[in-house]
Amino acid sequence: MKYIEYKEHATHGNFNFPIGFYHQNPHTPRYVMPHHWHTEYEIVRIISGQFPLTINDETFTFKAGDIVFIMDGSIHGGTPINCVYECVVFDLNTLIKDNHACAKTIRDIMSHKIIVHKLLSDHSKNVTPIVEKLFGALSSRRTGYEFITLASLYELIGTILQEHLYEETVGEASGERLDSIKDLLAYIGQNYNTNISLDDMAKIAGMNPKYLCRYFRGMTGRTPIDYLNYFRIESACEMLSTTDISIKEASINCGFNDESYFIKTFHKYKGITPKQFVKKEF
Repeated sequence: MKYIEYKEHATHGNFNFPIGFYHQNPHTPRYVMPHHWHTEYEIVRIISGQFPLTINDETFTFKAGDIVFIMDGSIHGGTPINCVYECVVFDLNTLIKDNHACAKTIRDIMSHKIIVHKLLSDHSKNVTPIVEKLFGALSSRRTGYEFITLASLYELIGTILQEHLYEETVGEASGERLDSIKDLLAYIGQNYNTNISLDDMAKIAGMNPKYLCRYFRGMTGRTPIDYLNYFRIESACEMLSTTDISIKEASINCGFNDESYFIKTFHKYKGITPKQFVKKEF
């Protein structure tokens, strides 16, 4: 759902402990992950099922037991399949504070001189127990969990470096096309409730409409217009789940001037009508 915006502005953890933990299953509101990006790093742990996840312009199908590392600034999203998964989102700056011994290497990761492998569990048997300890500490939040969390993150980064679970690069890893898509996703997130045409989106991305459709579909599996409508419906689901807003008001607030078209589009993406969705939620 659209609980995480394209350029994510959510706060993970708090100021002194900027690390967020999220458990997702088919019944939780953040289960479906729209394409988005953020300045934090993310570790995704697949507990069961499958998760076809696109990271930048590559799509992977992750399965139970997989541990995925997502670099900052990466556009990522996908629709899980009967999946239970967990995420830890964290700010690497947390590991630099008052720690001069590790600062240089962490800055190399932050500047993308070091690109951590996406699928860590396939390259090392030592990663899984570390990640299980990390996720267990954040899930339980028992006294002292902050110490175990930070220790686990240090141990994970140390294992990544020791076992060379990364590639070294020169310069920035993200290309101009990805930056253009980030601009477009941010624009959609801020203006989805207005009338947006394909030409508008092509101008924002700096591409001609035909090329944008091909490139965007290759990344997300949807055309730009299809993704815009998908985002609008996910936004409507959020409104209907968390407020007392009426179906007609949700329709208007999400950019649909015709309520009947909204209901038809809602059914296309969710398989049920907005009225059925509200009854199911409550």
